[in-house]
Amino acid sequence: MDTVHPNSFRRDAHVIGVVGLAHSTSHFFQLALPPLFPLLRAEFGVSYAMLGTLIGVFYAASGITQFASGFAVDRWSARPVLLTGLVLVIGGTLFASLVPGVGWLFPVVALMGIGNGVFHPADFAILNANVEHKRLGHAYSVHGIGGNLGYIVAPIVSFALGSAFGWRFALEVMGAVGLVAFGVIFTQRALLVSHRATDLHTHTVKGSAALLLRAPILLCFAYFVVQTMAGLGLQTFLPTTLSTGFDVPLLLATSALTAYLSGGLVGILAGGFLAARTERHDRVAAGGLLSGALLLIGAAASPLPLPLVLPLFATIGFALGVTGPSRDLIVKTATPKGAAGRVYGFVYSGLDLGGTIGPVIFGFMLDHALARELFYAIATCLLLAIGTVVSLKHKPPRHAPARSAG
Repeated sequence: MDTVHPNSFRRDAHVIGVVGLAHSTSHFFQLALPPLFPLLRAEFGVSYAMLGTLIGVFYAASGITQFASGFAVDRWSARPVLLTGLVLVIGGTLFASLVPGVGWLFPVVALMGIGNGVFHPADFAILNANVEHKRLGHAYSVHGIGGNLGYIVAPIVSFALGSAFGWRFALEVMGAVGLVAFGVIFTQRALLVSHRATDLHTHTVKGSAALLLRAPILLCFAYFVVQTMAGLGLQTFLPTTLSTGFDVPLLLATSALTAYLSGGLVGILAGGFLAARTERHDRVAAGGLLSGALLLIGAAASPLPLPLVLPLFATIGFALGVTGPSRDLIVKTATPKGAAGRVYGFVYSGLDLGGTIGPVIFGFMLDHALARELFYAIATCLLLAIGTVVSLKHKPPRHAPARSAG
């Protein structure tokens, strides 16, 4: 039986570091293949549409698994679920380096997507069960920063190795890096404990439906859908939008994306300190979303001076990044003990749904030369996200002494 140990700063930091490494690893492998698409296209003679479908398969599998793995986390604890997910994403990357044709990549990326789907339910179940409440804001901040660092490092490693030595070698090296990360995490597996569901009568589809269909949980799910549509819309289409709709030089437009992502990293770090100093996480999230929306509306409504492009989008990234730790604490407040896996699995599947819907809508807008309108649409998503946050009734979390996770 997994046991949740008494809290201490040193142990909390240890747990946060291990979970942050796991989250960084998951994001690292999410971007293992996409930078190699030009090389895959040249070797196999396939279209970008087919290669893009690979990403759709990955996130569809991830979204389904993210919801289902929450049940597994609550029933058997987070440790076996998290380790299995790591094996699938790392092993899938190594198998991908061996495929004789692009068709073989579809089952491989599906397995990788299944592995990717376990991380949010498992990570948050571990953090919530082990980390002192006063340090959870910092824990969620490190968790978010770890994921973003994985995103930043992966394309650099993948593209550089692929360009120099070929796409198969790039995937082999990335898989080897993953094995090292897995070895580190496995040696610390004693820390990867979480609360299990104690009332198995509610741990059924019917009992879980009653839990997940509660208004606070549905509002959290809706938040993730619309907020992800906005964030991924900027992350995916910002350079193209600035270049085609605002006459921003492509190099500067691409740099704007770097500024946005860098601002987001700093915002997540600052958001952790802010979340630790307030119980009104709804106000923090709403304030960051409103700031981002107003800045985007201002950019769309008036000429965009080139000297302001980088500071503007760095500020937007910062404003949205600040919301991350408070957002995760809002979900925790709505989560009953022993149900963290199911709640986080369901709520974070909204990420995959938003990531599926958003690019289709925003890509359609760009195809029809609606670049400025795209910023209005993203701002609307951020305002809708505010509506879900302020609709949540604030209930300070009740603290209970740590005990065995039965």
